[in-house]
Amino acid sequence: MAATPDMRASDGDRDRIAATLREHCAQGRLTMEEFQERLELVYQGRTYGDLQKLTADLPDIDLQARPVPVPAPAPGAVQGPTEAQKGLKAAWATWAGAVAVCTVIWAMSDFGGYFWPMWVAGPWGAILLVSTIFGSNPKNRGSKG
Repeated sequence: MAATPDMRASDGDRDRIAATLREHCAQGRLTMEEFQERLELVYQGRTYGDLQKLTADLPDIDLQARPVPVPAPAPGAVQGPTEAQKGLKAAWATWAGAVAVCTVIWAMSDFGGYFWPMWVAGPWGAILLVSTIFGSNPKNRGSKG
């Protein structure tokens, strides 16, 4: 059964209209005075027709489903590091710490002649270097989707 203007509105209907008015006020379509006036009338309204009059001059869109626009950075604005850049920085810091610990152990063992920490530093460092050069640039990755 389709709702007619003479049909009685429920508390849930009034709450939906109140939420819609709040959203329109937040978007700047209503002043606070207009919002307060309409909100009082919402809870005094008895029928769908009463409620419909309160939103007749507002756009009939689902404001909840609209995507939130992400503001574009200003030209010349300095942007912070991305998650990938933060991850690479942490990986390099971990590598440097591990190489330093291995080098200190090697040095404390009377410079054992053979510099075995190169086996920690070399392969791990090479993998990080390749990841840094080729892995952090989105242009070098295949397109997803």
